[in-house]
Amino acid sequence: MAWTLAGIVRDHARAGGARPMLTYGARTITWAEMDARSSRVAQGLLAAGLAAQDRVALVDKNGPEYFEILFGGGKANVVNVAVNWRLTPAEMAYIVNDAAAKILFVGPDFLGHLDRMEGTLKTVQTIVVLGAHPRHEAYAAWVGRHAPEDPRRPTAPGDVAMQLYTSGTTGLPKGAMLTNANLGTGWALVGMGYGCHSILFREFVPQEILAALQRHRITNALFVPAMLQFLTQVPGAADGDYGALRAIVYGASPITNEVLVRSMAAFRCPFIQVYGLTETTGAITQLAAEDHAVEGPRARLLRSAGKPFPWVEFRIVEPGTERDCAPGAVGELLTRSVQNFLGYWGKPEETARTLSADGWLRTGDAGYVDAEGYLFLTDRVKDMIITGGENVYPAEVENVLSDHAAVADVAVIGVPDERWGETVKAIVVRTPGADPRPAELVAFARERLAHFKCPTSVDFAETLPRNPSGKLLKRELREPYWRGRERRIN
Repeated sequence: MAWTLAGIVRDHARAGGARPMLTYGARTITWAEMDARSSRVAQGLLAAGLAAQDRVALVDKNGPEYFEILFGGGKANVVNVAVNWRLTPAEMAYIVNDAAAKILFVGPDFLGHLDRMEGTLKTVQTIVVLGAHPRHEAYAAWVGRHAPEDPRRPTAPGDVAMQLYTSGTTGLPKGAMLTNANLGTGWALVGMGYGCHSILFREFVPQEILAALQRHRITNALFVPAMLQFLTQVPGAADGDYGALRAIVYGASPITNEVLVRSMAAFRCPFIQVYGLTETTGAITQLAAEDHAVEGPRARLLRSAGKPFPWVEFRIVEPGTERDCAPGAVGELLTRSVQNFLGYWGKPEETARTLSADGWLRTGDAGYVDAEGYLFLTDRVKDMIITGGENVYPAEVENVLSDHAAVADVAVIGVPDERWGETVKAIVVRTPGADPRPAELVAFARERLAHFKCPTSVDFAETLPRNPSGKLLKRELREPYWRGRERRIN
């Protein structure tokens, strides 16, 4: 695929401007309307003096305004920086400052955040609020002041279109620069690129999603595993009419067999798993629907991330040496494709550590490719536990323990051990009403894994710490056990 942000809305408005492009609640927006609104935004960005490749930031939940600003930025060749609305005001301010954003758009739910971070903003020249504010212009008035004329500022495939900030589990967030040429994936943009009618929700409410699947006759949907779990727990969810569904795509975190089987039974449509990173502009692998056997020898594939798309290259290399691993051996996954990002904004050294001169991107994920070409991810490289000289990848242990009926959530970490250097510890959130003994969970793991991989101790917790993207904060979990030690591995 070859498109630009501006080209998506221009082309579909010209080919069929009266067709619906986006539905948000009771409001439906046509392609022609989005084309005109985004042109007004583009004119506003130019009137504010923004040069090509300047940054604009947005703090808000889902809404049509995001796409007006996104496509308007594309027409003005301005980079969109969407700030995760779950962050604290200080974290938001860090991203806005790091991006050197010149205009900041703020949604109505975050005016309190704006008040707390406004005094710390360093580069913002204009603040526009999606609502009313005593000191700043309202978005509706700002857009209305500008003509719906596409400025058609020149845009190249290698120009940055979006700057998405990574989760920052090991340090401050980094801005991943995604170019027009990268934009071959990403759920909303893929659908819009093909001219699909998209149904948008401000946030995830399971009952509303289930109703919309039926009312709008949704054909394709993407959910993370936690969403599927919540959807299928709604009373009567499995009784709905989902006959229009062609496929449900899921990814972003591991899924338990129980949740997957329950979801497949409820929605009665093909399921497709995908895997990718911010730095790869989304999905780079796919586990096809025909590989979703829940019984028999092919059921093992449910633990895989599928196969790479035809245009995506893979290598599995030894961490530290980058020598290619033998088939089936665990190493770090490297990938190369047109989807690989340009680099981290303002961080050339970080970019060089992640992206080689010949285009190979270090994913930081450990895994192996089997004889059939399926990718199996075992863990993040940095979370690997070395116990008695053996490598243990926590995700493998977590997957096994998550199959125990008494385990609602689990994290596996390495803790100091005088004999083995490190040993495996599981931290478990119990299923409501369950009271498993640690020995019971250890025995459960030992029935399914080599003993060196199994926990030697189990702690219980009410919740596990996660970042705004839902990833476990393993560093926080390890800290109490390694406190006072100069080395954090043995």
